[in-house]
Amino acid sequence: MTNRTVNPQSLSKPSGYAHGILAGNTVYLGGQTALDKDMNVVPGGIVEQFRQAFSNVLTTLTEAGGQPQDLVSVTIYLTDVDDYMANGREIGRIWREMAGSEYPAMAGIGVTRLWQKEALIEIQGIAVIGNR
Repeated sequence: MTNRTVNPQSLSKPSGYAHGILAGNTVYLGGQTALDKDMNVVPGGIVEQFRQAFSNVLTTLTEAGGQPQDLVSVTIYLTDVDDYMANGREIGRIWREMAGSEYPAMAGIGVTRLWQKEALIEIQGIAVIGNR
């Protein structure tokens, strides 16, 4: 089995990492913060950063040939868990808008900081294509 690197051109150009790796029908989605194509963290708070980070994850998944329903595991790293929870309804609405109402196995983990100091969230996932 040959692994295929998945780096969508619509995302920032990776250096020292890959946005995703397709191994067989499994896609390992690298951690995504709220970076835009120009390597800037989007302005605003946790809701705006969630939308951008999750969009980056889904862009990579789509490039690999998958769909949001193929997600089997998602890990969300947060610099402020309370802020995320306070905005949970809006974040849940955005999730459903982008990925539907079925949720994969998930974990939310509080961390002291992320790679970009202004990043509030990082989302990593695993998807199995054709798992529907």
